[in-house]
Amino acid sequence: MSMDLLSLDLLWWIALLIQLLAIPGTLLPLLPGLALLPLGAGLWLWAVGWSTGWPAFSLACLLLALGWGADALGLVLGPARLQATRWAYIGAGLGLLVGLLGLLPALPFGGPLLGALVGPLLGAGVGELLTAPTALGPMGLLRLRRSLVVGLAVVAGMLVSKAAQALLALVGAAGFVLLTTWGR
Repeated sequence: MSMDLLSLDLLWWIALLIQLLAIPGTLLPLLPGLALLPLGAGLWLWAVGWSTGWPAFSLACLLLALGWGADALGLVLGPARLQATRWAYIGAGLGLLVGLLGLLPALPFGGPLLGALVGPLLGAGVGELLTAPTALGPMGLLRLRRSLVVGLAVVAGMLVSKAAQALLALVGAAGFVLLTTWGR
């Protein structure tokens, strides 16, 4: 076995490992996620050239774009259907940041993963609670219920988005293996 073939095989394994890291990356908020698919495929593209590596790279870029779309839809459609205020979205974003940094004092046992779920729920709920008009006045029970429902819609949208992205990462890694080993 020549050194060139050995180094090409090593680069393929490294590219596959980068692509496989996209799977937990879609579920764990601290890892890049689907952005690792084009990175791994780009390494392979660099190693073998455009004429051989373009299918895997193109698939990775397409899956990244689909993942961004799933993320946007997951975060927008649920709360939009409930006619959430923009403050619910701002609160969810701030809650996600606070949750990821582990700044929620009531959750010292949960860490960033639990904080990534509870933070947006609380943030969207508080944002909606402070701004949404209701018939029962500023501190009414209906307003509290609505803020909780909007917060749950934000978290449900995030979970659906993460599940779709994990599926796209699996498709990306499997597609990389199929497209790069076909005919080898």
